[in-house]
Amino acid sequence: MESFFSFLEKRVDDCSSLLCIGLDPHVNDLAAPTADAAREFCLNLVKQTSRYAAAFKPNAAFFEVFGAEGWTALKDVIDAVQVESNRMGSRIPVILDAKRGDIPSTAEAYAKSIFETLGADCCTLNPYLGKYSIEPFIRNQEKGIFLLCKTSNPGSGDLQDLLLESGDPLHVHVAKLAQTWNTNNNIGLVVGATHIDAMKRIRVASPDLWFLVLGVGAQGADLESALKVGLRKDGQGMLVSVSRSIARAEKPGIAAAELRDQILGIRTSLLANR
Repeated sequence: MESFFSFLEKRVDDCSSLLCIGLDPHVNDLAAPTADAAREFCLNLVKQTSRYAAAFKPNAAFFEVFGAEGWTALKDVIDAVQVESNRMGSRIPVILDAKRGDIPSTAEAYAKSIFETLGADCCTLNPYLGKYSIEPFIRNQEKGIFLLCKTSNPGSGDLQDLLLESGDPLHVHVAKLAQTWNTNNNIGLVVGATHIDAMKRIRVASPDLWFLVLGVGAQGADLESALKVGLRKDGQGMLVSVSRSIARAEKPGIAAAELRDQILGIRTSLLANR
């Protein structure tokens, strides 16, 4: 059985891209404050950018705000990614940015909702409740998760940088746990490019894992610095997630192509100098 990250790596090879395109239908960006407008906004982005996307990452909150109609719109967007995948002959994974995390019985329901009802391939999770809270999501190795490790927001250090008795900050401890838990090759880490020193520590602690990297684009993180410390030795292991700077571009497809090429150019240069 194929694991989530072996499936992701096939897509990365197919599209020569490490770009993850966020689908965040902010109300202010929509033609109207409705679920239908959110759907159309995202469908347009999927159509224009799919050839450059290693993955798509819809943010559940921007759909949930519209209630039941928003949930239906989210399902339609995920289905549209599958249609584009079929058209191109290359399956594009969908990572639902939901940041779930709860006791096992509740986690079972969340996992069924995300993977079976919605049809997503992966989701973001909060590991605060421990390993049992993530097990329902990783039982099927074809489905993946990205655990929150060191997030890009300014307040992330309130908890994530706390020092443990071992001397490690909490984010390094999470990375080490994830490395040992990843027996099915379907666990990765959410890491903010706005915290380069932390990213460097996390890469040392989890040399094999994929990172979902946030903060490039509207949050102003430096792309080259992030790639330098975050890429694995094989030149993979990072999805660079960008939302607003592509979605708000006059021509999102061109913006996605240019960013994809910029990432590849930096990666090629870094690998040549290693």
